[in-house]
Amino acid sequence: MAAAWGLSLTAAALRAVTPWPRGRLLAASRGRRALREVSSSPEAGEGQIHLTDSCVRRLLEITEGSEFLRLEVEGGGCSGFQYKFSLDTVINPDDRVFEQGGARVVVDSDSLAFVKGAQVDFSQELIRSSFQVLNNPQAQQGCSCGSSFSVKL
Repeated sequence: MAAAWGLSLTAAALRAVTPWPRGRLLAASRGRRALREVSSSPEAGEGQIHLTDSCVRRLLEITEGSEFLRLEVEGGGCSGFQYKFSLDTVINPDDRVFEQGGARVVVDSDSLAFVKGAQVDFSQELIRSSFQVLNNPQAQQGCSCGSSFSVKL
């Protein structure tokens, strides 16, 4: 598996080396990446989040048991809002669960208003690997670093 993913560690090895707490921050999204093909999912709905094939594959590699990827939108960054990704195990009453191919992404109702219709992707590059939000129809523009965005009014 290590050969297929270059220098990346498996989730078990990563946990053994780095004891992260629950709700750990994974990476900020760069939001302005090119569209990647999405694996089969329900037809695009207004309140849907779509997962790319690479996102599903990576989540299946790094999650254990009841873990899932939590996507939150919080105030901050140079454009006003920023994406936050973390692994979590607790689903709150106001959460929406988006599942595809056994991988789950959970978004709270407040954050969903800012990302509905978007895609969640996993990108692996030479200098970093991260989950990202792509093609967010609620975002008007992003900053040059790509981790923050402003919303359409």
